[in-house]
Amino acid sequence: MLDLNFVRDNLPLVEEKLRQRGMDPAAVLKDFGEVDVQRRQAITDAETTKARRNQASEEIAKLKKAGQDASAQMAETKQLREQIQEKEKVANELEVRLREILAGIPNISHESVPVGKGAEDNVEVRRWGTPPKFDFTPKPHWELGEQLGVLDLERAAKLSGARFAVYWDLGARMERALANFMLDLHTREHGFTEVLPPYMVNSDSMYGTGQLPKFAADSFRVPHGEKDLWLVPRRLKFR
Repeated sequence: MLDLNFVRDNLPLVEEKLRQRGMDPAAVLKDFGEVDVQRRQAITDAETTKARRNQASEEIAKLKKAGQDASAQMAETKQLREQIQEKEKVANELEVRLREILAGIPNISHESVPVGKGAEDNVEVRRWGTPPKFDFTPKPHWELGEQLGVLDLERAAKLSGARFAVYWDLGARMERALANFMLDLHTREHGFTEVLPPYMVNSDSMYGTGQLPKFAADSFRVPHGEKDLWLVPRRLKFR
């Protein structure tokens, strides 16, 4: 989730980045500016009222010390306390509304990212190696995998649906070997540290990493007391 101060101070930039993504800034930001102003005003009003309550409390103490009647000041203090509670309630409600808006704003793309509407607008940055040339028509991996007995797409479709695969024997070993190769390469040669976090995290962590609210429908939620837990999208991490 983007920082509130960043969005407030860089609103034109945020709007432009949203347009570059093909999004309508008005639909994403909604009434951000108005809610932000109202929230800050509510906080200011609450603090001003607190200052007046503190002043009244001091007056009460002086009057009682002097043996004078302080009932008017005590009644005012009660009213001020109720006003403070109401103003803080309004500020908290606006805070929640503001967080909802901020959570719906996608991350700002780097200035080097090309602007486009589809894959055809992608820019090739570099190539590695030379694509092999064959004197025959190569088969796609899914056909080769089934013929070699290492991929079972039909069974995967029954278990999970389309676009999944069951890996058998050498296919399963290859998947495990590729994962180990990637981990060993980056930890031994590129200075990364392997981290194995918990399988489940709280909602705050999901919001902090940008998974919520956008990917809530694609994530697995586990009710856990007052706070939900979510299965993390990927367990193996680097830092």
